[in-house]
Amino acid sequence: MDATRRDVLRLAAGLGTGALAGGCLESSGLHRWWPIARDIFFASPPMRADAPRSEWSRSRVAAYRRLGRTGVHVSDISFGSAKVASPDVVREALERGISYFDTSPDYADAASERAIGEGIRGRRDQVFLATKFCTPSGHLPVSAPVAEIVRAVEGSLGRLGTDHVDLVHVHACNEEERLLAPNFHEAFDRLREQGKARFLGVSSHTPRMVQVMTAAIESGRFDVIMPAYSFRLWPELDRVLDLARERDVGVVAMKTLKGAWHEVLPELREDAASYAQSAFRFVLSNPRVSCLVISISEKAQIDEYLVASGQAPTAADVSRLERYDAATARLHCRPGCGACLGSCPHGVAIDEVLRAEMYATRYRDPASGRALYASLDAPASRCQDCAAPCAAACPFGLDVPARTREAHRLLG
Repeated sequence: MDATRRDVLRLAAGLGTGALAGGCLESSGLHRWWPIARDIFFASPPMRADAPRSEWSRSRVAAYRRLGRTGVHVSDISFGSAKVASPDVVREALERGISYFDTSPDYADAASERAIGEGIRGRRDQVFLATKFCTPSGHLPVSAPVAEIVRAVEGSLGRLGTDHVDLVHVHACNEEERLLAPNFHEAFDRLREQGKARFLGVSSHTPRMVQVMTAAIESGRFDVIMPAYSFRLWPELDRVLDLARERDVGVVAMKTLKGAWHEVLPELREDAASYAQSAFRFVLSNPRVSCLVISISEKAQIDEYLVASGQAPTAADVSRLERYDAATARLHCRPGCGACLGSCPHGVAIDEVLRAEMYATRYRDPASGRALYASLDAPASRCQDCAAPCAAACPFGLDVPARTREAHRLLG
């Protein structure tokens, strides 16, 4: 039995004997998707529509957009590689017109970079290639020496089989200290002078996302930002996007599926097949967005996702997205919020705990969920006997203590 399968079975067993017996699913509202989630844990299908439609077959990129002051025009729907394993999927994406590929050394212990590198071999000039300041074991610390940062990017070049990357992100950034760390900027300048990196970016889906993105744009150092952006998420993000347009900074949207609940909530089943396309059309209807990145690991996802390329949202799309919001209003932990964090007496990173749970369940990636959870300094085991002052802290009504306790039963 392979490791992923073992992880899936252990997670399923943990939920079945722990969360269910404790009534945690009922209290947190997740009991509604347990019958479907159980099937997910045992079958572990990829994140795509259960019933692909014939009219999606061989869909292609229909629009390219300018990525801010980089001057490069990239596919409006682009390739996220967190779970890709097959170079054939990368080749198929290229054949269908996808030109922007996002990867990182810490995706699948660098297997993502290797798959991308093999897939684009001989076609490097057709690709805009983005990676992160990371190593296979994770993010580089803010104190990392310049030489270590340069070596990390050179390691990516070797795995990608190229002499340069087009974009390097300061990844998952939550603090201006890390964003503007002089050693990272000196390392980037050296890499650019040597022709090994062209542009600098920052990604964030963290509680201080708006502040970090604003600081990045105002610094004048960053050519691209990659925020979490989805249907009616944060009004405050509009100011960031306005500033990006004013300064000609490219915007790459991520986390566009808003938690990917469409595949597990029974009340969303009728909308599930078309939800991703509706979400993408909405995001791309914003002219301040250069492109969106979505994780792709198999060819069927290319068929499904590229149907939305170059299309405006319809009234049916908006209705579908509104139904999704209504169903997930008290379930989805919003990127860029963090309102509950100050209420925890134990310093539990509640947002990261729930992100790990999302990876393990809705993203069908139990290994990544467990790895993220294991990396946290303050696990949710501390929530088990806590008086739960976080209970009233969520402005959106999530049952935070029930969700974190459940996540610990699932991942701890």
